[in-house]
Amino acid sequence: MSNKNNLIVDKTFSFAKRIVKLNKFLLSEKKEYTLSKQIVRSGTSIGANVFEAQNAQSNADFASKMNIALKEATETLYWLMLLYETEYITQNEFKSLETELNDIRNILAAICKTSYNK
Repeated sequence: MSNKNNLIVDKTFSFAKRIVKLNKFLLSEKKEYTLSKQIVRSGTSIGANVFEAQNAQSNADFASKMNIALKEATETLYWLMLLYETEYITQNEFKSLETELNDIRNILAAICKTSYNK
């Protein structure tokens, strides 16, 4: 699934797929049920809000959805840091996900800034 015209939709969907795979790993390999539930909720919510914003009723609605996506991305970073610090994921896994997430957060921050200035 790809939306060639919308980078943030593609990036957040791709990230959500990685989070779903991380959730599967945490459940099956690590038998971790609490943190995995939290990260799958916030990590997939980023893209869901971005996707929903594509059909916003107004600029304010669009800006609100994008701001929610940015908040979910920030929450996801918290869960990733916690998973790393409690040794559920390796440094390489953390760094890879963190880099992708920070890219998404930077794009969302720029979109939010632009949206609120309109």
